[in-house]
Amino acid sequence: MGPGPANVHPLVREALSAPVLGHLDPKFIAIMDEVSEMLRQVFRTQNQATIPISGTGSAGMEASLCNIIEPGDNVVVGINGYFGERISDMVSRYGGNVIRAEGLWGQPLDPAVVKAALDRVPTVKLLAVVHAETSTGVLQPLPELIALAHERDALFLADCVTSLGGTEVNVDGWGIDVAYSGTQKCLGAPPGLSPITFGDRAVAAVRGRKTKVPNWYLDLTSLLNYWEGQDGKRAYHHTAPISMIYALHQALAVILAEGLEIRHERHRNNSLALHAGLEALGLNLVVAPQYRAYPLTTVYIPDGVADTAVRSALLNDYDIEIGAGLGPFAGKAWRIGLMGHTSAAKNIFAFLGALESVLVAQGYQAEHGAGIAAAEHSLEAASAG
Repeated sequence: MGPGPANVHPLVREALSAPVLGHLDPKFIAIMDEVSEMLRQVFRTQNQATIPISGTGSAGMEASLCNIIEPGDNVVVGINGYFGERISDMVSRYGGNVIRAEGLWGQPLDPAVVKAALDRVPTVKLLAVVHAETSTGVLQPLPELIALAHERDALFLADCVTSLGGTEVNVDGWGIDVAYSGTQKCLGAPPGLSPITFGDRAVAAVRGRKTKVPNWYLDLTSLLNYWEGQDGKRAYHHTAPISMIYALHQALAVILAEGLEIRHERHRNNSLALHAGLEALGLNLVVAPQYRAYPLTTVYIPDGVADTAVRSALLNDYDIEIGAGLGPFAGKAWRIGLMGHTSAAKNIFAFLGALESVLVAQGYQAEHGAGIAAAEHSLEAASAG
């Protein structure tokens, strides 16, 4: 129940044990095609360039940036958490000129600040924003920022590592040009792949580069020759992680069988139940209600309570993992994940009961059973609604 990896569905674990095929075996190529098509459905896009990168979510971030950015390009980066900073670092490594649009950790980016950053230079190649910031639990509203980017003829990139599969991501409907995610969170597979999608404008930018993509392994044009092929033939690029493709294939099938809207509603209802339970225990949440990312909740550590001691007791005594705070929230907040298969009422109740016991053992005053009762009431209300 931390910020990832989340628990995987039993069917996904079973898929990992299937016999390994060759990476150009016709049967495996058929699986690849199905993975791409299912990813399009989950991203809500018709983009042909929709594939999983062999690597974790950071590889998707790297692939998205190294393919688009050329030396001297102006890139506006929304920074209100740890992963916005990581994007900024990668942009500079590829020779891009970073224009920072900064916000406070735990709060969404202000569109006026983003607009001011876009207006700071005559041309902008890319505006990059984290949709659900894993370090804070903020869900950033995107449509207004996308419109600002397109008004300047800039591409828009969305980091959807924590959001995809757990809350609405609408690539085509919102006009996102590039998006990437990771398999280990709401998609419900182990870490090791990073789904990406490039729209037509983004693909044109890649094909129109004046310089070679500086990262051979993540060069989109070469990867597409393997994933899509030409004239019915696939070109060898690298040995794909076969078993991880199996796992993603099964995880996506589980998502689509459940239904995206139903899955998003499950994450929402369980998140609201967790929030109600935490508040009933007298704890304060970091993010304002309208900006909370359903898959990930940040909650302040009460005064007088030892951060490490609580997390260690939860792990050692109850087999429950939660995440520590990052950056300004280090030692001040916990990060609690309800992602994919982990997002279930039984896990909420187990966690709230364990947390209450651990807090009381440290001298914290909490009404017995209040957290679980509040969570139950929230779920009952959602069911009735």
